[in-house]
Amino acid sequence: MVIYASIIGAAIGTASGLIPGIHVNTLAILMAVGMPIITDAVSGTVAAEDIPLLMSSAVVSAAVVHSFTDFVPSVFVGAPDADEVLSLLPGHRLLRDGKGMLAVRSAASGSLVGASVSVILAIPLQYVMLSGLSDILEYATVPVLITVIVATILHEKAPMRKLWALALMMVSGSLGCISMMSGAEWGGPTGIGSVLFPLLTGLFGLPPILQSSGSGEIPEQKDDIAGTDPMPGAGVLAGGVAGWFPGVTATVCATMATIISKEDRPERFISMVSSVGTASVVFTLVTLSVTGNGRSGTMLVVKDVLGEGLTGFCSPSFAALLLSVAVASLLGYFITIRAGGALSSMISGSDASRMNKAILVVICCLVALMTGLNGLALLAVSTAVGMLPSVSGVSRITLGGCLMVPVLLMRIGLL
Repeated sequence: MVIYASIIGAAIGTASGLIPGIHVNTLAILMAVGMPIITDAVSGTVAAEDIPLLMSSAVVSAAVVHSFTDFVPSVFVGAPDADEVLSLLPGHRLLRDGKGMLAVRSAASGSLVGASVSVILAIPLQYVMLSGLSDILEYATVPVLITVIVATILHEKAPMRKLWALALMMVSGSLGCISMMSGAEWGGPTGIGSVLFPLLTGLFGLPPILQSSGSGEIPEQKDDIAGTDPMPGAGVLAGGVAGWFPGVTATVCATMATIISKEDRPERFISMVSSVGTASVVFTLVTLSVTGNGRSGTMLVVKDVLGEGLTGFCSPSFAALLLSVAVASLLGYFITIRAGGALSSMISGSDASRMNKAILVVICCLVALMTGLNGLALLAVSTAVGMLPSVSGVSRITLGGCLMVPVLLMRIGLL
């Protein structure tokens, strides 16, 4: 039954990953709200005491598959998820070289290997954390954030670029703080929007499209299976940090892994960043089992549904959810490849200028539908800020301040 629940969750994660603007956290919360209805619907075929575990399996599976499939719209449409913003530009470069499927396969392989390694490490890590290491790590959150922010700025070589990096970190951080704390309504007509959709799409998605020449055809996309070369080590480590430290997001840890690894091959870079998001899902599950604290929306739902059933070393519920992760990882890999192949075939050989215009229209319509007029206004402002890195010659990872700065200020009590 856990496997069947995982398959249902995989379908939900596929929808949230492939449709820009719909986050898996939102769907997980809707599943939790609808739990009484779901319970009534399956009461004749499933024992009542098994329903919380099956619901949790579906939620975890959805989160895992989402972490696979959300790369597809980021490379082909330019609408990044929060965990994929750093891999957006390398993905576009490969797309322009006719290697869009190499980008997709690299992301899928990185996520699959990252998930596999994380599942293998989950039980030993749970044992170590239950032995007392968790109390020590709890105090390291703020130093970790400060270290990543400073390293991002100092990563630039020239003094003037360091100043630009500092300025962009402050500007993007201010934009993140204002948009997240403004109290504005981001639900839009659908009621399921998120402030992160227009914020991240404007900072990372639209600028490369607007700044591209837009001439000629998008090259014929070739599927290079042999070119896939995952490098999950740094990604799994960074995913572990994201899963444990409260407020340290997968994007923050991807930035850290990017600076440390200095990887310049786009396919390996994409593989590393993708493994961060998937590994962090597994490690947030470990964190929930050790501390009882959810580090993401999906894990908060699991906590509410399962209650104390997840605590303790390698509890039956914990083992069942690891099985869900394994099933979802396999499904997520093949779904991502198939979805990427379908989109790759659709855009191969199309006119670049028309394609860019169509993408701009689609993104603006999605932002309006998901987040309303407030979202469109934020999209315009964040797009203007997102144009600055190319003007100044500074790495776009400095715009990660839109998430890192608000989290840091909240952790030290200034926000």
